[in-house]
Amino acid sequence: MEHRDLASWLAHIEHLHPKPIAMGLERVQLIIQRLLLQPKFKIITVAGTNGKGSTCAMLAQIYKQGGYQVGCYTSPHLLRYNERVRVNGSEVSDDELCLAFAAVEQARQGVNAGEEAVALTYFEVGTLAAMWHFAQIGIDIAILEIGLGGRLDAVNAFEPDCSIVTSIDIDHQEFLGDTRESIGAEKAGIYRPSVPAICGDGDPPQSLITYAQRIGADFKCINHEFGFELSESGWHYLANGTIVHALPLPALQGSYQLMNASCAVAAVESLQAYLPVSTGAIAEAMLQVTLAGRFQAVSRYPWLILDVAHNPQAALALAKNLKALKVQHQNERIAKTIGVFAMLADKDIKGVVSAVKDEIDVWYVANIDHVRGASANDLVKVISEVVPDATVKIFDTAADACKQACIDINENDKIVAFGSFFTVSNVMQYLNDHATIHL
Repeated sequence: MEHRDLASWLAHIEHLHPKPIAMGLERVQLIIQRLLLQPKFKIITVAGTNGKGSTCAMLAQIYKQGGYQVGCYTSPHLLRYNERVRVNGSEVSDDELCLAFAAVEQARQGVNAGEEAVALTYFEVGTLAAMWHFAQIGIDIAILEIGLGGRLDAVNAFEPDCSIVTSIDIDHQEFLGDTRESIGAEKAGIYRPSVPAICGDGDPPQSLITYAQRIGADFKCINHEFGFELSESGWHYLANGTIVHALPLPALQGSYQLMNASCAVAAVESLQAYLPVSTGAIAEAMLQVTLAGRFQAVSRYPWLILDVAHNPQAALALAKNLKALKVQHQNERIAKTIGVFAMLADKDIKGVVSAVKDEIDVWYVANIDHVRGASANDLVKVISEVVPDATVKIFDTAADACKQACIDINENDKIVAFGSFFTVSNVMQYLNDHATIHL
């Protein structure tokens, strides 16, 4: 097989399937068979409308702190594809990814008589490559983030030892349905009979509960079988109302992170018989966990915050964090907040704007250079509908908007870039390449 560098492989796998997203497990299951890919390590699968990335980051840090070899597969990436595949917190190298892509490509094309080539999506190839690499190096546990939904996502072709659904809200309606019940049914598809099935949604759709009960999953729901309570020094993880762990607050910002942390600890508890982890290791992991783009303050003077919030539920959490920041630093009299804002057209733009409108004083609106990107003019129309007297400026890119915002701000103002992974990625690239603020 001809040699390709990582950029060439990524360009190649983008065009193997006529559709960018094609739900279904049959293609992936066939390549798993051809690769003889039978993971010997434990697997935790994580789905949810919001909170997946944070929960995966916490789990990976907990098991790393516990002394285990940990693989973590997440998506999308912000700056480099390598971010998607990590071992013990470190990105897998270009060479390792190329080797994994080559193995998947060989299996995809077919190596035995009668085997036909299989069309795979970008995400399917990436999922198979990550798992092939994890199998080659012999990890102890893999943390796998569902890409879209759950039931028909490529990650769900692998059998989990524990499954987590963090939250259920309206998103990706064209694939998952337009109600919480339909979306809950899709996400519940990652649960398995007799396998720990964690739910971090305090009011889950009945469809999720019914499915878990019907297949006989070991179902545990937050605020019922497990939960948390604040303490003077941090928080307590509770199991059936009893304190199991006294822990410090997670390094990830936002009160909602305690829900994600509780899900992570519930999963760890469910696997203690196989991969024991001490309270001390969990506590240290809470202090060390990081995740780019989740209310990430990349600068303090001036305040510059990055958040990938791209649906109403996540935007409400962002608004809550911005309000809390005002309270924490009220003596500094934060004068105004500039929102660097860009979104995809197929998202609930009005819902996001409505969620954050009381926390954004000036809108710096930008285009996204993507086939699904909403134009800045379309975003302005929505903002004007929700906030008729809004102050709005238009820019070609989020990077341009951020650059101008850094020029325009006064002392104690803050900037928040949000609305999409593409928005945050564009700003991060600008900061890395041009700004005095470095990530």
